[in-house]
Amino acid sequence: MSKLRPVGIIGTGKYVPEKILTNADLEKMVETNDEWIVSRTGIRERHIAAPDQATSDLCYEAALKALASAGMTADQLDLIIVATVTPDTFFPSTACILQDKLGAKQAAAFDLSAACSGFVYGLATARNFISTGMYNNALVIGADCLSRITDYTDRNTCVLFGDGAGAAILGEVPEGRGFLSFDLGAEGAGGSLLKLEAGGSRMPSSSETIEGKKHYIYMNGREVFKFAVRVMNTATEDVLKKAGKTKGEIDLFVPHQANIRIIQSAMERLDLSSDKCVINVDKYANTSAASIPLALAEAAEQGRMKEGDCVLMVGFGGGLTWGASVLIW
Repeated sequence: MSKLRPVGIIGTGKYVPEKILTNADLEKMVETNDEWIVSRTGIRERHIAAPDQATSDLCYEAALKALASAGMTADQLDLIIVATVTPDTFFPSTACILQDKLGAKQAAAFDLSAACSGFVYGLATARNFISTGMYNNALVIGADCLSRITDYTDRNTCVLFGDGAGAAILGEVPEGRGFLSFDLGAEGAGGSLLKLEAGGSRMPSSSETIEGKKHYIYMNGREVFKFAVRVMNTATEDVLKKAGKTKGEIDLFVPHQANIRIIQSAMERLDLSSDKCVINVDKYANTSAASIPLALAEAAEQGRMKEGDCVLMVGFGGGLTWGASVLIW
């Protein structure tokens, strides 16, 4: 077997819609208040897609920035993976819609469904395609329009979610750089804790499913919180061990932005100071698959990563799923 090529991220990009929904706005919609939301989640505002925007539109803007960051054109892409739970349509895939918008005629394209863990799952998938030599360059995007599946009369969930897209270009990098390890996992027995029940083959759309609000996110917040704290810890430990790294070697921690208390718990376990952690949940809320790539792209824009830095990404989400990766920048 030929030697696997080292693969890393060579460009990043992000996009969030212009409209901002603040906690003050939500106070007018449901029985809640800014202090309650901030103290329990860390969220102050979230971005909401315009009526004429779909997930592929968010992907397109993030992809253009990532391509520019990598110094590439769309026709150089061999593969496009879009991680999302809010595709434009069941089919064609959002990745195929994006391929056409970009003019990436040489690229294979497909969607990946792993909820908030989707971007890390997508990175692992693309890395394997490139490391074996099957492809040279891949575009991996995490994007969601969660506002489309959020019930804005449900005070327990409507404060949590926002819309956005984050993108990464993967390609071959010098020896000693790139991805060192991945840890992916699932706990399907917990699937009922976080779900969108209707619209698939089990429960096709009908007047009853619409009236029953079965097309909105359902979440058992208490149980998902406990799962998140647990797997954020175990996944980070496992992925560091696979990479041959210790928590003291982490230069930047990029966690899923779901809840500030979950992030702080992980930081304490890793003995990380705030300057080594990317936190933007206050601005964007939980954007599902877009969460980690949004944070990564923002960190890159701010110059928070330098060549040779050890970057740890970790997320959890519906499925239930989790994904973590160690990357040398």
